[in-house]
Amino acid sequence: MKYRNTSLLLLFLLGFISSFSQEKEGNNYQQKLTGSGVTIDMVSISEGTFAMGSLESETNRETDEGPAHEVLIDAFWMSKYEVTWELYNLFVNRNIDRFTNTSKGSDVNIAIDALAGATMPYVDMSLGMGTGAGLPVGNVTHHAASAFCVWLSAKTGYFYRLPTEAEWEYAARAGSSTAYHFGDDITALDDYAWHYKNSNDTYHNVGQKKPNAWGLHDMHGNVAEWTLDQYLPEAYQKREQISMNPWEVATTEYPRIARGGSYDDNAEALRSADRTPSKERWKMRDPQFPKSKWWNTDAPFVGFRLVRQAATPTPAKMKKYWNQQL
Repeated sequence: MKYRNTSLLLLFLLGFISSFSQEKEGNNYQQKLTGSGVTIDMVSISEGTFAMGSLESETNRETDEGPAHEVLIDAFWMSKYEVTWELYNLFVNRNIDRFTNTSKGSDVNIAIDALAGATMPYVDMSLGMGTGAGLPVGNVTHHAASAFCVWLSAKTGYFYRLPTEAEWEYAARAGSSTAYHFGDDITALDDYAWHYKNSNDTYHNVGQKKPNAWGLHDMHGNVAEWTLDQYLPEAYQKREQISMNPWEVATTEYPRIARGGSYDDNAEALRSADRTPSKERWKMRDPQFPKSKWWNTDAPFVGFRLVRQAATPTPAKMKKYWNQQL
């Protein structure tokens, strides 16, 4: 492939040693949710530069992963684990809304009782895989995942949202330029991920596999994870030579991008650069008309994790991130 500039080539050749390192450590924190015993571990991700996408030489590469391009990412926090059923059900049940969060932040000022809640599921949305405390939530729509972020923000006073596709890949790679954050050796995959060959056709408790270099678990496998972006197969071809915090703002419900692959995917779908577009058939068995905006019925393999920006955006930008009208 032809590189757009020599700096991108150097990023690949040097393995992003300087720009992809985390300069700050010790800024991780736990988000407490008053009224429950649940906490959310948030990992500090320093600002940096990386090459998004994959080289043409990468095994199992798809055309929508290129060209690889240089991206600058601002600092943020990301949840150490995928959102679990235990955490998500606090939003579904809303029993803790009456408890004011201790040490509430001032980034977001939204009346929590003014927020619409998710409908109660009419069938077992885990499809028999379980909803225990450590199990990742699945079968939630993109709308539902974003609405959860609005609720969490109102509850805590801090701005939470889904990651952009670029933020997700930056965090997943954790300084790597290889197919997986641990390298290219597929024989090591079992140490880091639940996938089709080792999952026994089910998701597993979060955090059982080794984390990546930045302390994030299950970035490969277990459940795929929603990002904010509209899926545009040629998006990378239209970007500037150096893009800052790129985000393909969604204008339609389908397709959105899920990242990371799942317990139900083969190894190639777990690569750091792989992009999965959402599909209407993920609601195929939903008997309702119109179909639920909160629940999928055929995508237990898709969940999500959280992001909080280091620099709090304006209220108008928050609403754009939370886009609820689709």
